[in-house]
Amino acid sequence: MKILVIGGTNFIGPPVVRQLSAMGHEVTVFHRGKTAAELPNGIQHLLGDRSKLTQMKSEFERLSPQVVVDMFPYTEAEAIALMNVFQNIAERVVAVSSMDVYRAYTVFLQIESTPVESVPLTENSALRQQLHLFREMAERPLNAPADYEKILVERVVMNYPDLTGTIVRLPMVYGTQDPLNRLFPYLKRMDENRPAIVLPESIAQWRGSYGYVENVAYAIALAATNERAKGRIYHVADTELTEAERLNRVGRVAGWQGKIVTVAREALPTDWNLPYNTAQHWFVDTTRIRQELGYSEVVTLEQALKTTIDWQRSHPPTEISPWTGKELLDYATEDKILKSI
Repeated sequence: MKILVIGGTNFIGPPVVRQLSAMGHEVTVFHRGKTAAELPNGIQHLLGDRSKLTQMKSEFERLSPQVVVDMFPYTEAEAIALMNVFQNIAERVVAVSSMDVYRAYTVFLQIESTPVESVPLTENSALRQQLHLFREMAERPLNAPADYEKILVERVVMNYPDLTGTIVRLPMVYGTQDPLNRLFPYLKRMDENRPAIVLPESIAQWRGSYGYVENVAYAIALAATNERAKGRIYHVADTELTEAERLNRVGRVAGWQGKIVTVAREALPTDWNLPYNTAQHWFVDTTRIRQELGYSEVVTLEQALKTTIDWQRSHPPTEISPWTGKELLDYATEDKILKSI
Protein backbone atom coordinates (compact mmCIF):
# COMPACT_ATOMS: atom_id res chain seq x y z
CA MET A 1 0.00 0.00 0.00
CA LYS A 2 1.17 3.53 -0.78
CA ILE A 3 0.91 5.75 2.28
CA LEU A 4 1.65 9.44 2.66
CA VAL A 5 2.49 10.68 6.16
CA ILE A 6 2.10 14.41 6.72
CA GLY A 7 4.52 15.54 9.42
CA GLY A 8 6.49 12.36 9.98
CA THR A 9 9.73 13.77 11.36
CA ASN A 10 8.87 14.85 14.90
CA PHE A 11 8.09 13.01 18.14
CA ILE A 12 5.38 10.51 17.10
CA GLY A 13 5.88 10.66 13.33
CA PRO A 14 9.14 8.67 12.99
CA PRO A 15 7.84 5.65 14.96
CA VAL A 16 4.70 5.67 12.78
CA VAL A 17 6.83 5.70 9.64
CA ARG A 18 8.99 2.87 10.99
CA GLN A 19 5.93 0.78 11.81
CA LEU A 20 4.41 1.29 8.37
CA SER A 21 7.71 0.48 6.67
CA ALA A 22 8.14 -2.66 8.77
CA MET A 23 4.67 -3.76 7.66
CA GLY A 24 5.91 -3.63 4.07
CA HIS A 25 4.17 -0.48 2.87
CA GLU A 26 5.56 2.17 0.53
CA VAL A 27 5.84 5.29 2.66
CA THR A 28 6.39 8.91 1.68
CA VAL A 29 6.88 11.61 4.31
CA PHE A 30 5.69 15.13 3.54
CA HIS A 31 7.59 17.66 5.68
CA ARG A 32 9.41 20.99 5.59
CA GLY A 33 12.89 19.50 5.74
CA LYS A 34 13.70 21.34 8.96
CA THR A 35 13.80 18.37 11.34
CA ALA A 36 16.26 15.51 11.04
CA ALA A 37 14.77 12.12 11.92
CA GLU A 38 16.00 8.55 11.87
CA LEU A 39 13.83 6.92 9.24
CA PRO A 40 14.24 3.55 7.49
CA ASN A 41 16.03 3.24 4.17
CA GLY A 42 13.70 3.47 1.22
CA ILE A 43 11.42 6.11 2.71
CA GLN A 44 10.60 8.82 0.17
CA HIS A 45 10.62 12.49 1.14
CA LEU A 46 8.42 15.19 -0.30
CA LEU A 47 9.30 18.69 0.90
CA GLY A 48 6.72 21.36 1.40
CA ASP A 49 4.65 23.33 3.89
CA ARG A 50 1.32 21.91 5.05
CA SER A 51 -0.12 25.44 4.98
CA LYS A 52 0.29 25.28 1.19
CA LEU A 53 -1.19 21.86 0.46
CA THR A 54 -3.19 23.12 -2.51
CA GLN A 55 -0.02 24.25 -4.26
CA MET A 56 1.35 20.70 -3.92
CA LYS A 57 -1.68 18.97 -5.43
CA SER A 58 0.06 17.97 -8.67
CA GLU A 59 2.84 16.34 -6.65
CA PHE A 60 0.28 14.45 -4.58
CA GLU A 61 -1.50 13.33 -7.75
CA ARG A 62 1.78 12.01 -9.10
CA LEU A 63 2.42 10.18 -5.85
CA SER A 64 -1.18 8.84 -5.71
CA PRO A 65 -1.21 7.55 -2.09
CA GLN A 66 -4.02 5.24 -1.10
CA VAL A 67 -4.00 6.43 2.50
CA VAL A 68 -2.94 9.78 3.95
CA VAL A 69 -1.94 9.94 7.63
CA ASP A 70 -2.03 13.49 8.99
CA MET A 71 -0.03 13.63 12.22
CA PHE A 72 -0.97 17.16 13.24
CA PRO A 73 -4.16 18.64 11.79
CA TYR A 74 -4.70 21.39 14.35
CA THR A 75 -7.46 23.55 12.92
CA GLU A 76 -10.71 23.32 10.99
CA ALA A 77 -9.14 25.18 8.09
CA GLU A 78 -6.28 22.68 7.92
CA ALA A 79 -8.73 19.80 7.91
CA ILE A 80 -10.81 21.34 5.12
CA ALA A 81 -7.70 21.92 3.00
CA LEU A 82 -6.55 18.36 3.68
CA MET A 83 -9.82 16.77 2.56
CA ASN A 84 -10.25 19.10 -0.43
CA VAL A 85 -6.78 18.31 -1.77
CA PHE A 86 -6.98 14.53 -1.38
CA GLN A 87 -10.65 13.90 -2.23
CA ASN A 88 -9.88 12.61 -5.74
CA ILE A 89 -6.45 11.23 -4.94
CA ALA A 90 -6.57 9.05 -1.82
CA GLU A 91 -9.05 6.43 -0.63
CA ARG A 92 -8.87 7.41 3.01
CA VAL A 93 -7.47 9.95 5.48
CA VAL A 94 -6.34 9.03 9.00
CA ALA A 95 -6.26 12.08 11.26
CA VAL A 96 -4.48 12.09 14.62
CA SER A 97 -6.64 13.69 17.30
CA SER A 98 -6.61 14.03 21.07
CA MET A 99 -8.46 12.99 24.22
CA ASP A 100 -8.95 16.72 24.83
CA VAL A 101 -12.14 16.56 22.74
CA TYR A 102 -14.12 15.16 25.67
CA ARG A 103 -16.27 17.11 28.08
CA ALA A 104 -14.32 15.36 30.83
CA TYR A 105 -11.32 17.49 29.84
CA THR A 106 -13.06 20.81 30.48
CA VAL A 107 -14.65 19.46 33.66
CA PHE A 108 -11.16 18.47 34.83
CA LEU A 109 -9.85 21.95 33.96
CA GLN A 110 -12.85 23.49 35.77
CA ILE A 111 -13.92 25.26 32.60
CA GLU A 112 -17.26 23.47 32.49
CA SER A 113 -19.19 23.03 35.72
CA THR A 114 -21.30 20.08 34.59
CA PRO A 115 -21.28 16.95 36.76
CA VAL A 116 -18.26 14.71 36.31
CA GLU A 117 -18.40 12.36 33.34
CA SER A 118 -18.45 8.62 33.95
CA VAL A 119 -15.24 6.77 33.16
CA PRO A 120 -13.67 5.03 31.41
CA LEU A 121 -14.46 7.30 28.49
CA THR A 122 -15.57 5.53 25.34
CA GLU A 123 -15.40 6.80 21.78
CA ASN A 124 -19.06 7.82 22.21
CA SER A 125 -18.60 9.81 25.43
CA ALA A 126 -19.83 13.42 25.47
CA LEU A 127 -17.64 15.99 23.75
CA ARG A 128 -16.96 19.32 25.39
CA GLN A 129 -19.25 22.19 24.50
CA GLN A 130 -16.67 24.97 24.62
CA LEU A 131 -14.47 25.25 21.55
CA HIS A 132 -11.05 26.87 21.00
CA LEU A 133 -9.79 26.48 24.55
CA PHE A 134 -6.36 27.80 23.64
CA ARG A 135 -7.55 31.25 22.60
CA GLU A 136 -7.53 32.53 26.16
CA MET A 137 -4.24 30.87 27.15
CA ALA A 138 -1.12 33.01 27.43
CA GLU A 139 0.99 29.89 26.90
CA ARG A 140 -0.20 27.12 24.61
CA PRO A 141 1.25 23.59 24.61
CA LEU A 142 3.69 22.91 21.76
CA ASN A 143 3.01 26.39 20.36
CA ALA A 144 -0.32 25.27 18.96
CA PRO A 145 -2.25 27.99 17.11
CA ALA A 146 -4.95 29.95 18.90
CA ASP A 147 -7.61 28.40 16.67
CA TYR A 148 -6.50 24.86 17.52
CA GLU A 149 -9.58 22.66 17.78
CA LYS A 150 -9.58 18.90 17.31
CA ILE A 151 -13.37 18.68 17.59
CA LEU A 152 -13.73 20.72 14.41
CA VAL A 153 -10.95 18.74 12.72
CA GLU A 154 -12.81 15.51 13.48
CA ARG A 155 -16.10 16.87 12.17
CA VAL A 156 -14.53 17.73 8.85
CA VAL A 157 -12.63 14.47 8.44
CA MET A 158 -15.51 12.21 9.48
CA ASN A 159 -18.22 13.99 7.49
CA TYR A 160 -16.55 14.76 4.18
CA PRO A 161 -18.77 13.55 1.33
CA ASP A 162 -16.17 12.15 -1.06
CA LEU A 163 -13.36 10.87 1.15
CA THR A 164 -13.49 8.39 4.04
CA GLY A 165 -11.93 9.33 7.35
CA THR A 166 -10.50 7.57 10.42
CA ILE A 167 -9.69 9.24 13.75
CA VAL A 168 -7.16 8.10 16.37
CA ARG A 169 -7.50 9.98 19.65
CA LEU A 170 -4.22 10.10 21.54
CA PRO A 171 -3.56 10.26 25.29
CA MET A 172 -0.68 12.07 26.99
CA VAL A 173 2.22 10.57 25.04
CA TYR A 174 5.65 10.00 26.54
CA GLY A 175 8.88 8.45 25.30
CA THR A 176 12.06 9.26 23.44
CA GLN A 177 12.01 12.80 21.97
CA ASP A 178 9.04 13.85 24.12
CA PRO A 179 8.92 17.65 23.62
CA LEU A 180 7.11 18.11 26.95
CA ASN A 181 9.59 15.93 28.89
CA ARG A 182 6.68 14.50 30.86
CA LEU A 183 8.77 12.32 33.17
CA PHE A 184 11.51 14.82 33.87
CA PRO A 185 10.10 16.74 36.89
CA TYR A 186 9.69 13.44 38.76
CA LEU A 187 12.86 11.78 37.50
CA LYS A 188 14.89 14.83 38.51
CA ARG A 189 13.74 14.43 42.11
CA MET A 190 14.45 10.73 42.02
CA ASP A 191 17.94 11.23 40.63
CA GLU A 192 18.61 13.86 43.29
CA ASN A 193 17.86 11.14 45.87
CA ARG A 194 14.87 12.85 47.41
CA PRO A 195 13.64 10.53 50.18
CA ALA A 196 10.04 11.05 49.12
CA ILE A 197 7.85 12.82 46.63
CA VAL A 198 4.79 14.35 48.25
CA LEU A 199 1.56 14.27 46.27
CA PRO A 200 -1.77 15.73 47.34
CA GLU A 201 -4.18 12.86 47.91
CA SER A 202 -6.47 14.11 45.15
CA ILE A 203 -3.64 13.99 42.60
CA ALA A 204 -2.25 10.68 43.85
CA GLN A 205 -5.59 8.96 43.23
CA TRP A 206 -6.32 10.68 39.91
CA ARG A 207 -6.35 8.49 36.81
CA GLY A 208 -5.40 9.84 33.40
CA SER A 209 -4.57 8.34 30.02
CA TYR A 210 -0.94 7.97 28.99
CA GLY A 211 0.61 6.20 26.03
CA TYR A 212 4.15 5.19 25.14
CA VAL A 213 5.14 6.64 21.79
CA GLU A 214 6.01 3.33 20.09
CA ASN A 215 2.71 1.78 21.14
CA VAL A 216 0.78 4.84 20.01
CA ALA A 217 2.61 4.71 16.67
CA TYR A 218 1.66 1.06 16.21
CA ALA A 219 -2.00 1.92 16.82
CA ILE A 220 -1.88 4.67 14.19
CA ALA A 221 -0.22 2.29 11.72
CA LEU A 222 -2.94 -0.30 12.30
CA ALA A 223 -5.63 2.32 11.72
CA ALA A 224 -3.94 3.34 8.47
CA THR A 225 -3.60 -0.18 7.07
CA ASN A 226 -6.76 -1.96 8.19
CA GLU A 227 -9.87 -1.63 6.02
CA ARG A 228 -12.05 -2.12 9.06
CA ALA A 229 -10.92 1.28 10.32
CA LYS A 230 -12.88 3.13 7.64
CA GLY A 231 -15.22 5.64 9.25
CA ARG A 232 -14.15 4.67 12.77
CA ILE A 233 -12.79 6.51 15.81
CA TYR A 234 -10.30 4.82 18.12
CA HIS A 235 -8.60 5.33 21.49
CA VAL A 236 -5.13 4.12 22.39
CA ALA A 237 -3.64 4.26 25.90
CA ASP A 238 -1.58 2.37 28.44
CA THR A 239 -3.06 0.30 31.23
CA GLU A 240 -5.04 2.45 33.65
CA LEU A 241 -3.07 3.52 36.75
CA THR A 242 -3.46 6.16 39.42
CA GLU A 243 -0.79 8.87 39.47
CA ALA A 244 0.71 7.35 42.61
CA GLU A 245 0.87 3.91 40.98
CA ARG A 246 2.39 5.36 37.81
CA LEU A 247 5.10 7.26 39.67
CA ASN A 248 5.89 4.25 41.83
CA ARG A 249 6.50 2.33 38.61
CA VAL A 250 8.76 5.11 37.35
CA GLY A 251 10.69 5.11 40.63
CA ARG A 252 11.17 1.35 40.59
CA VAL A 253 12.50 1.36 37.02
CA ALA A 254 14.71 4.38 37.79
CA GLY A 255 16.27 2.60 40.77
CA TRP A 256 14.94 5.18 43.23
CA GLN A 257 14.97 4.17 46.89
CA GLY A 258 12.43 6.76 47.99
CA LYS A 259 8.65 6.58 48.15
CA ILE A 260 5.54 8.41 47.05
CA VAL A 261 3.80 10.00 50.03
CA THR A 262 0.21 11.15 49.75
CA VAL A 263 -1.17 13.85 52.02
CA ALA A 264 -4.57 15.38 52.65
CA ARG A 265 -5.37 18.93 51.54
CA GLU A 266 -5.12 20.09 55.16
CA ALA A 267 -1.40 19.27 55.22
CA LEU A 268 -0.66 21.58 52.27
CA PRO A 269 0.10 25.31 52.44
CA THR A 270 -3.06 27.42 52.60
CA ASP A 271 -2.14 29.22 49.37
CA TRP A 272 -1.48 26.02 47.47
CA ASN A 273 -4.02 25.30 44.78
CA LEU A 274 -4.27 23.57 41.43
CA PRO A 275 -6.84 24.58 38.80
CA TYR A 276 -8.07 21.00 38.46
CA ASN A 277 -11.20 19.13 39.41
CA THR A 278 -9.53 15.84 40.29
CA ALA A 279 -12.89 14.21 40.88
CA GLN A 280 -12.99 14.06 37.09
CA HIS A 281 -10.76 11.23 35.94
CA TRP A 282 -9.55 11.22 32.33
CA PHE A 283 -8.88 7.64 31.34
CA VAL A 284 -10.33 5.76 28.40
CA ASP A 285 -11.60 2.39 27.27
CA THR A 286 -9.41 0.89 24.52
CA THR A 287 -11.57 -2.15 23.80
CA ARG A 288 -12.57 -1.04 20.30
CA ILE A 289 -9.08 -0.82 18.79
CA ARG A 290 -8.07 -4.07 20.47
CA GLN A 291 -11.06 -6.00 19.19
CA GLU A 292 -11.47 -4.46 15.73
CA LEU A 293 -7.83 -3.95 14.72
CA GLY A 294 -6.08 -6.51 16.92
CA TYR A 295 -4.07 -3.88 18.76
CA SER A 296 -1.88 -4.80 21.71
CA GLU A 297 1.18 -3.08 23.11
CA VAL A 298 4.40 -3.82 21.22
CA VAL A 299 6.47 -2.50 24.15
CA THR A 300 5.78 -3.41 27.78
CA LEU A 301 5.25 -0.70 30.36
CA GLU A 302 8.50 -1.57 32.13
CA GLN A 303 10.54 -1.36 28.92
CA ALA A 304 8.73 1.82 27.88
CA LEU A 305 9.63 3.50 31.15
CA LYS A 306 13.23 2.27 31.01
CA THR A 307 13.75 3.58 27.48
CA THR A 308 12.15 6.91 28.35
CA ILE A 309 14.17 7.29 31.54
CA ASP A 310 17.45 6.47 29.79
CA TRP A 311 16.71 9.05 27.08
CA GLN A 312 15.52 11.66 29.58
CA ARG A 313 18.67 11.31 31.67
CA SER A 314 20.86 11.89 28.63
CA HIS A 315 18.66 14.74 27.33
CA PRO A 316 17.65 16.87 30.33
CA PRO A 317 15.68 19.97 29.32
CA THR A 318 17.06 23.40 30.08
CA GLU A 319 13.73 24.32 31.66
CA ILE A 320 10.69 22.42 32.85
CA SER A 321 7.57 22.77 30.76
CA PRO A 322 4.74 24.67 32.49
CA TRP A 323 2.48 21.82 31.37
CA THR A 324 4.15 19.15 33.52
CA GLY A 325 4.81 18.75 37.22
CA LYS A 326 2.41 21.48 38.35
CA GLU A 327 1.33 19.39 41.31
CA LEU A 328 4.84 19.18 42.77
CA LEU A 329 5.83 21.18 45.84
CA ASP A 330 9.08 23.02 46.34
CA TYR A 331 11.67 21.07 48.33
CA ALA A 332 11.44 23.22 51.48
CA THR A 333 7.67 22.80 51.70
CA GLU A 334 7.97 19.11 50.93
CA ASP A 335 10.57 18.64 53.68
CA LYS A 336 8.39 20.49 56.19
CA ILE A 337 5.44 18.24 55.40
CA LEU A 338 7.54 15.09 55.63
CA LYS A 339 8.79 16.10 59.08
CA SER A 340 5.26 16.62 60.32
CA ILE A 341 3.93 13.19 59.38
